[in-house]
Amino acid sequence: MQKLLLPFLLLAAFSAAAQNLNTTFRSKITFPNQSLANVWGYVAGGKEYALAGGRQGLIIIDITNPDAPQQIVQIPGPNNLWKEIKTYGHFAYIVSEGGQGIQVVDLNNLPSSNLNYHYYKGDGAILNQLDRIHALHIDTTKGFLYAYGGNLFSGAVKVFNLNPDPYNPTYAGKFDALGYVHDGYVDNDTMYAGHIYAGMFSVVNMANKTAPELISTQNTPNQFTHNTWLSEDRRTLFTTDEVNNSFLAAYDISDPTDIQLLDKIQSNPGSNSMVHNTHIRGNWAITSWYKDGFTIVDISRPDNLVQVGNYDTYTGSGGSSEGCWGVHPNFPSGTIIASNISAAGTSDGELWLITPNYVRACYLEGQITDGVTGNPISNVKIELLGTATQEFSGPAGYYKIGQVQTGLFTVRVSKAGYQTVNTEVLMESGKVRLLDVVLFPTGSLTISGQVVESPSLNPVPDASVFLFGIALDYSTTTDSNGQFSISGVTPGDYSVIAGATDMGQVALYQQRLVTDSVLTLSIYTDYKRDGGKLKGSDFLNTRKNPFRDQTMLEYKLAEASGYSLTLVNTLGQVFEKIELEDKIGSVALGGELQPGIYFARLERSGQLIQIVKLLKIK
Repeated sequence: MQKLLLPFLLLAAFSAAAQNLNTTFRSKITFPNQSLANVWGYVAGGKEYALAGGRQGLIIIDITNPDAPQQIVQIPGPNNLWKEIKTYGHFAYIVSEGGQGIQVVDLNNLPSSNLNYHYYKGDGAILNQLDRIHALHIDTTKGFLYAYGGNLFSGAVKVFNLNPDPYNPTYAGKFDALGYVHDGYVDNDTMYAGHIYAGMFSVVNMANKTAPELISTQNTPNQFTHNTWLSEDRRTLFTTDEVNNSFLAAYDISDPTDIQLLDKIQSNPGSNSMVHNTHIRGNWAITSWYKDGFTIVDISRPDNLVQVGNYDTYTGSGGSSEGCWGVHPNFPSGTIIASNISAAGTSDGELWLITPNYVRACYLEGQITDGVTGNPISNVKIELLGTATQEFSGPAGYYKIGQVQTGLFTVRVSKAGYQTVNTEVLMESGKVRLLDVVLFPTGSLTISGQVVESPSLNPVPDASVFLFGIALDYSTTTDSNGQFSISGVTPGDYSVIAGATDMGQVALYQQRLVTDSVLTLSIYTDYKRDGGKLKGSDFLNTRKNPFRDQTMLEYKLAEASGYSLTLVNTLGQVFEKIELEDKIGSVALGGELQPGIYFARLERSGQLIQIVKLLKIK
């Protein structure tokens, strides 16, 4: 057999562009005056081989050392841009829009360049009728090759049996009920076919190759369905649409009669970039994006896709089908190979060898609701300040966002007509932070009322009244009749605190104030010690307030039983509860808290004795 060995140029030293993330350049091979189409991989004898679809035929490269790849041979094929390659056992199968059916190459002699090959153009009912084929996939579970597009059957699916003799396929059947199929994925007799012109994928039971059963169809986001690939757990299908401003999309196909879109993602939103081929490795989708090179997306939560890596192989950006045609990520070493059709402004194809660093995403998910009605709010903007991470809540108020960056971030939640909420979250790799946010409308309230003793209900003059909100605080003092009024209060959730010298304090937590309100605050005054004298604020004392790391809260009690100390936030959420066993002592508080306002509550037998406000600062 004739082999064609063409020169290539190897670049083994390269300064990666700043925008490349969690990827390391290893080397690049340039093929002068020869474009590249798709790529595939083959492993045998401890060696890894890149199979690249060159314009003039299949190029086989030893990439075992990704820093020094070695071309072994180029096997002549149709002189045509389009080449698609898959393997089964030690055989490679190549198809092209240039015709000649299916080229079968026996790879068994590698690393020798002496490889047998021939063309299969059909047998039986389609004897010598195979010519042009656009793409192919192999059901390696069942041993059948699926050929898509081309001249025969108006581009419908042709199926070939590889089981008797993989070197000599035999025609087994077709699926032509929905016309032209551009590409597809098949596993265990289930086909997920990409109907590019119909803008959908179909799910087909191919167990009977002569009478396939159509199960369902599903439109894709841009309705130009190019490529499909199945997750390793077989529950999620990923699709690409080969048009400008397109998406990688994820579908729940666990019930193929009730397919649901889970999420969709773009490599570079706003750039108009075009997606091409996606492949799955474990919890990651590795996808070629033409002018954007390729991306790595964490798919472990397919309803919240997050880009965690990328490598830009092409100079320039934007729409159209120039740049990175295909990627293959499934070598044991982890090396990713990516093919550029040609370098910008040249006719020279490129093969890039990249080492990825697969990292998990950080997730933030929750629901936004209206503080007055309790109803979900849609189209609320959720953004992590200082990053490009942002999303809008859906019709039911839910949002799901993520990013690769870890650390403490400020989340801003905003919508016109509502108060903006800023809060801090710790984003950690592989973890989901749940953050439900209540938004209150803008406005101004008057909160009034009276502070009284309990149980006598006598008014308490000169009592201090505080409203502690998440972001805002208000305060006033009662008049001689115990009356108070605070105007200009922003609607929201507040802790309402009242206290008077030698009397004690009262706290009402999680008070939702959304209209003008009148409150009665009762201070319990019957808890007495030391010969009937009321104990005031001398039970608790803090050494440092505000504090940055932690503070020491000292206590001096009348008895050594029945007392507890509870640490809560402004919403009344409990962070810590400590049973106090000694009359005199101290406890360390706040070491694990985020900056904010907190309250230490001293209680005995369920009765509130004293509250100390604590402020942790950055």
